[in-house]
Amino acid sequence: MMNQAVLFLLDVLVQPFAALLLLRFHAVWMRVPMRNSIGEFVMALSDFAVLRVRRFVPALGGLDTASLLLAFAVEGVYLVGFLWAQGYPYAVFPLAGLVAWALVKLLVLSVYLLMLMLLVQAVLSWVNPHSPVAPVAAAFTQRFLQPVRRIVPMVGNIDFSVLALLIFCQLLLIVPIGALERIVAQLL
Repeated sequence: MMNQAVLFLLDVLVQPFAALLLLRFHAVWMRVPMRNSIGEFVMALSDFAVLRVRRFVPALGGLDTASLLLAFAVEGVYLVGFLWAQGYPYAVFPLAGLVAWALVKLLVLSVYLLMLMLLVQAVLSWVNPHSPVAPVAAAFTQRFLQPVRRIVPMVGNIDFSVLALLIFCQLLLIVPIGALERIVAQLL
């Protein structure tokens, strides 16, 4: 019973914070405008940790390495708590497996964030294309949608590139990332 409560708290508090930090990293990487309600929300929830870490971890190549390092650390804490709640025997701590698993989980979270932004962009294009969230979603997805739009033509003024990219992301999660997860599971 207590293990289920710990797993629930990890899934509700720790994992979303790692996703938020990863969202912040990707926003800086893709130069998403953060002077809007979504950007201010992300900054307000993550500034307390990112600004402290930024004192010691400089930005490299224009990337927000402090946010990425924090996302990695939070994901590591999540995985340690997850293993502990599952009853993993810590006689020999699998540090290499844990590091690899955290990296794979960050990759999975990144793909899910892209899929979320694709869905937000698709829904807003039909419901409210002038929403303050629309430019944020478009900035996140534009880099990925441009190559797909060259391959998938518009049909009757309907853009199927979002659907094609969602299918590709799902296949990416199933085949190569699934294989990575199986390899990492052997390290634990």
